[in-house]
Amino acid sequence: MAAIFPVIMCGGAGTRLWPASRPSRPKPFIPLSGNRSPFQETVERVAPLASDGGVMVVVGGVSHRQTILEQLDEIGLSAVVLLEPEGRESAAAMAAAALWTRRRHAEAVNLFVASDHHIPDQEAFREAVATAAEAARQGRIVTLGLTPAEASSAYGYIAPQGPGLSEVRAFIEKPDRETAGRYIAAGYLWNSGNFVVRADVLEQEIRQSTAGLSEAVARALDEARDDGDALLLGPSFATAPRISIDYAVMEKTRRASVLPVDFEWSDLGSWDAVHASGEGDVGLHVLEDSEGCLVRACDGVMVAAIGVRNLGIVVERDAVLVTDLARSQDVKKVVRRLSQLSPRHLDFPPPAEEGLEEGLVRLAAWLRQSALPLWCTLGQQADGRFEPVLSLDGRRLDAPGSLKAQLRQLQVYADAGLWNWQGPWRAALNAGLGALMEREADALTLHERGLWEGARKRIASVAPEMLEGRRWISEHAAPALAEALAASERSSRYISLLDAALSDGGEGALAEQILRQVRDRFLDAEAGVIGEQPVSAGGVDAAVDPGRQFEWAWLAARHGRLRASQDDLELARRLFASGLKGVDLKRRVVVDAMSRRGEALGARARLSAQTQWMKAALMLAEAVTDDRDTYLAQAAQAQRAVWRHLLASGLWRAKRLESGAFIDEPAGADGLHAVMAAYGQARAVDALWRPATRTALNLY
Repeated sequence: MAAIFPVIMCGGAGTRLWPASRPSRPKPFIPLSGNRSPFQETVERVAPLASDGGVMVVVGGVSHRQTILEQLDEIGLSAVVLLEPEGRESAAAMAAAALWTRRRHAEAVNLFVASDHHIPDQEAFREAVATAAEAARQGRIVTLGLTPAEASSAYGYIAPQGPGLSEVRAFIEKPDRETAGRYIAAGYLWNSGNFVVRADVLEQEIRQSTAGLSEAVARALDEARDDGDALLLGPSFATAPRISIDYAVMEKTRRASVLPVDFEWSDLGSWDAVHASGEGDVGLHVLEDSEGCLVRACDGVMVAAIGVRNLGIVVERDAVLVTDLARSQDVKKVVRRLSQLSPRHLDFPPPAEEGLEEGLVRLAAWLRQSALPLWCTLGQQADGRFEPVLSLDGRRLDAPGSLKAQLRQLQVYADAGLWNWQGPWRAALNAGLGALMEREADALTLHERGLWEGARKRIASVAPEMLEGRRWISEHAAPALAEALAASERSSRYISLLDAALSDGGEGALAEQILRQVRDRFLDAEAGVIGEQPVSAGGVDAAVDPGRQFEWAWLAARHGRLRASQDDLELARRLFASGLKGVDLKRRVVVDAMSRRGEALGARARLSAQTQWMKAALMLAEAVTDDRDTYLAQAAQAQRAVWRHLLASGLWRAKRLESGAFIDEPAGADGLHAVMAAYGQARAVDALWRPATRTALNLY
């Protein structure tokens, strides 16, 4: 038996539900009849139908990506999310879902449902779909026809050929009320807009009826980019004809059948329909000597009504609607008038979020004025040793010295000199090197050697005289490099050495060798993640670090850019998409851990992971021009996540809890290294910025 792939269509503006429904938050995503949104109710209604080998699919606009994913997460369900770069009506959206389905299951049946319908009896709905699916498997296109509750002019009608499941004689546009009464007397049904059809049948019908549509959608799927939680259809989607499925297929096909159903149904298309659900009231309100009213008040607003009947009162922050519920359909007239009188009230104002370039300029100022001065004064002792931590009130703590902190801070102040910071970077470097030479150290680990190589290269580029006579690395050398690379049992040990190998565009053989080791030993090709342990029997990590996926994406993209390697760039894209699965959609931060399949395993967020997200997005924005805007948008989100950790003093709070609170602990020096690396990547791609931004990014 062919599997069922339910497809939830998230189109439509819902203008009759203004002011609650607007383009940025349309009707499907607003709780209208209870605590769940119509979209969430729909997901819960159709999810069981996919249990026998099917997959649930959601088709929506790219601007609603965040809302779709958040609302799926709230109810603990998942789906393949196909995002339209622009709306092209229902035929193109359904074609995309059908083609995606057919490529994965040749004989699968699609159930197409609207995302905003209210059907309380979920079991009756699923039983009807099971009946329709039997006919669909035989090649029919079955629509569910609802037994009309009244003579309504709000719905289209279907004329069945006979009783029960039968062929469709005609599809009829929305009639006036008098004509609707005649239709009902003749046994016509309401057109619910739900369709059950085999994916290959629908694709064939669209190909035959609408020139160019299937081809454009197929190209868009071939061009699609996986961003971790959703699939963004390619630019060819915008070339698909803009036509509804009714005009494209249903009014022309000879395969159309209708199944009469009589369960309770509403499209919640107007405020009187919401009121009729019995669960439409929201927020604080007091009614005195009032009957039959619908009241919806936004948070923080109290509505009181006295002596009124059958009114709809809807209050949002910027608009209030008062309507006779019997005239709810006329809200569309108000919306049309607003397009001329006050267009700003047609949508909610966008949230005030700092742009990427503005945030980068602020980050440069934070480094220049606060962080760099602090860590080479209070953060460095007189003998040149850098403090591994500082308290959040700027005090030194009695903490043991750290070789890694010393090496990281040498990198930081070498970069500061390279970028012309006017503070005492030279003195900090010279003293820090002196303290390093006096250390007694065993052989360096692979990670420490990478940190030293990165520091040495940076110092050589900005102050080579400081290295003269200082052969610290030769005295504490790691084992032979080839053996060390082959022996490492943790992928993170390779990162600093690969960074050093890529830092000046040289040492191509070493970078190639490291990436090959990582691919061969640590890459889980099926899951698209690089684990900390080798991928071998019993060696696969139960959890992976999303931040590390971004770090590896950054490194792979740098290598791909330097060596013109499309394989490395594709690896970087895939690792970035895997990292995105670890982004908490509500808090917009990268969490500490996720399963190899992408399920979050923790809610804590670290500063370093946010900088890794930011670096990778900036690198890919330059390296992969066809998706530049997407990666720049990701970089902006990551930067805002970084800023939540930073303090004006030049310190930071490293770990954030699910509640939003931060762990009260000292700031570690590794935080400055992480932030400086993200800033450095912004400097490295400065061709992307406006001239004024490039100037403001300077550290002098």
